[in-house]
Amino acid sequence: MTLEDLFSLKGRVALVTGGSRGIGRMIVEGFLAAGIDRVYITARKGGELHETAEELGDRVVPIQGDISTMEGIEELVSELSGKEDKLDILVNNAGAAWGADYTDFPEAGWDKVMDLNVKTPFFLTQKLHTLLTAAASADRPAKVINITSVDGQRVNPWETYSNQASKAALIHLTRRMAARLVDDHIYVTSLGRGKRQAHSEQARGRQVRYGRHRGLPRQPGGRLHDRRNGHRGWRHRQRPSADPFRGSGCRTLIENCNGPGRSRPVSFKR
Repeated sequence: MTLEDLFSLKGRVALVTGGSRGIGRMIVEGFLAAGIDRVYITARKGGELHETAEELGDRVVPIQGDISTMEGIEELVSELSGKEDKLDILVNNAGAAWGADYTDFPEAGWDKVMDLNVKTPFFLTQKLHTLLTAAASADRPAKVINITSVDGQRVNPWETYSNQASKAALIHLTRRMAARLVDDHIYVTSLGRGKRQAHSEQARGRQVRYGRHRGLPRQPGGRLHDRRNGHRGWRHRQRPSADPFRGSGCRTLIENCNGPGRSRPVSFKR
């Protein structure tokens, strides 16, 4: 087996939700560099979505839609099923954040975040089960990667209550899904991003900036996640020797995407 064989994604098809910008786009670029056949990307905003697809080339296929609702999930699955008979890799990356003072935190800020960050990854993976199992085998399992956050593992100083709760929920949901889907040769892992201000967390009225205007401390750990180090984790998750369940029962990897030496493996047996 050559080095190219270890990292190659030739012959595979992926779907990256929220793939038009930020971490999602970095994942797409990493997949392309590894030789993947096609990557489907989704976003609510068509302009930015199609611009990204045009910039990245013919192997990137845009599908516009709102997957925070069951109707949007069904529409995405229907369109993808009309184009492909299998799906090798699903990256549940789309997410939202909301920041507000504890006494003012609105129900809308709770529901929006929990729907997109927890409900959507579960039901999108469920609805894509047929395509994932069509691609899966014991020798080459299908992969589901849930994008979580270190905020799901520890308390940060910002009042993003629903976001932190959703990321903790998704980490544990990943473990539960992994325990079930391994029987279908679908490996479910999560990758937790570190200190990087996502587009959805930028200050826009109801949302909160990273607390520096209040004199709160910077979040500890690591350098900013940028395009120079953002590809390592995704390609590593896909190579055969990185299959997390091979010979080790059930295992979920929670990794801080801040470069080498900062991964945090979390394991359990079925």
